[in-house]
Amino acid sequence: MTKNNAKAYWKENIRYLFILLTIWFVVSYGAGILFKDALNNIKMGGFKLGFWFAQQGSIYVFVVLIFVYVRLMNKLDKKYGYDE
Repeated sequence: MTKNNAKAYWKENIRYLFILLTIWFVVSYGAGILFKDALNNIKMGGFKLGFWFAQQGSIYVFVVLIFVYVRLMNKLDKKYGYDE
């Protein structure tokens, strides 16, 4: 591996992290706090949607984002020759 490949690899890795953590922030902070009142007009499983996002939804989204990150990193590893 060349130094340029390593830099490009980490640059893409950091970009993925930034995008995925931004999604998680928007879901957890935005849906759970900022947009709670608007989302509370919708019911999900007998609970207001804003409450659901604040209590459960952000955790579910985080777990899904972990799997998305694993998939993205596997593709990135193959692209730059770090796969096994």
